[in-house]
Amino acid sequence: MGTVDLRDADRACGAKAWHLGVLLRAGLPVPDGVVVTGPVTPDRLRSSPAAALLDAPVAVRSSAPGEDGPDASFAGQLETELGVRGAQDVAAAVARCSSSARSARVLAYAARSGSALPERVPVIVQRLVAAEASGVLVTRHPTTGERVTVVEATWGLGPSVVDGAVVPDTTTVSEEGTVSTRLGDKATRLDLAPDGLVSTAVGDDDRRRPCLPDALALTLAGMGRRCEALLGGPVDVEWAVAGGRVWLLQARPMTALPVAGAPRSVARAPSPGPPVVTGTGSSGGVATGPVRVVRDVDGFSAVRRGDVLVCRTTDPAWTPLFRVVAAVVTETGGLLSHASIVAREVGIPAVVGATGALEVLVDGALATVDGDRGVVTPEEDGR
Repeated sequence: MGTVDLRDADRACGAKAWHLGVLLRAGLPVPDGVVVTGPVTPDRLRSSPAAALLDAPVAVRSSAPGEDGPDASFAGQLETELGVRGAQDVAAAVARCSSSARSARVLAYAARSGSALPERVPVIVQRLVAAEASGVLVTRHPTTGERVTVVEATWGLGPSVVDGAVVPDTTTVSEEGTVSTRLGDKATRLDLAPDGLVSTAVGDDDRRRPCLPDALALTLAGMGRRCEALLGGPVDVEWAVAGGRVWLLQARPMTALPVAGAPRSVARAPSPGPPVVTGTGSSGGVATGPVRVVRDVDGFSAVRRGDVLVCRTTDPAWTPLFRVVAAVVTETGGLLSHASIVAREVGIPAVVGATGALEVLVDGALATVDGDRGVVTPEEDGR
């Protein structure tokens, strides 16, 4: 087993670790960690530089060559485990994250993107930030390409945003420093408890107030611009706030970035009349197809090419469906969730945060999804 201090990580440690090493060497706030570059055992961990991390909860994340690249993000495809503690459990988590490069979903994504991964990949073991609020920022608008910083935020740990489990607050910071926020419905939060991660309901008062003050939004926008300069282009950055301090957890190039001001492609105009469902357009374009309501993985077999996938949320196991369906509609999630990123990479329209979609949209009925306007409209079935 080899280990590399995260501060010293280079390209051989995989893109995720290398990017964090670049940020650390520039003085940006990244939690301490190491990169494990080979097979691991608990005893080897105890006698390595990782030993200093083992008594507190850590985050264990893959750092594959080709992952977090400018052409293929592999967003959410490889394993991440949070709140792991102790040599035995950390060694097991490292092994699972490393070998996840050979999972069926990763192989399918790699085949589509043309970015193959090795059988085993380096793994980051990093101090876990017990976040009071967290989320993702990008330094260009992901659907228009405008030069603004977009920050999505929620209470607790970041998977609520990246996995699309909530409708996050969305804050936009202009180049001139103007801050505007659209409140989301932060219905649940994920936190670290003594026995692991726990999801709890968010009270009404916290659901209705922003979890990111303007001053912190401006701080994050400034850090995003520094990351952009260091990594050489627009970036997607995961962040967390604890005790009023901002931490940067991941940074990668943005993928599928549109050209600002370019005309939006429209497959066909939607039917006139009010939309049945509204949400956030997170991947542009327009597509029409039969609605396929899928509530869990047991419904995957019903999905056919050209369907409009309608679901509460998606996790990485759902990614293969994105290569089959014509469009995606989810009840939760935001612009910067894994589902939205993959939809933009695949090039299909997506509407997220579409409250009530599962009840309103009828399985088998035709619908048009407008990923530019964030609306879903019924169609008369003329088949």
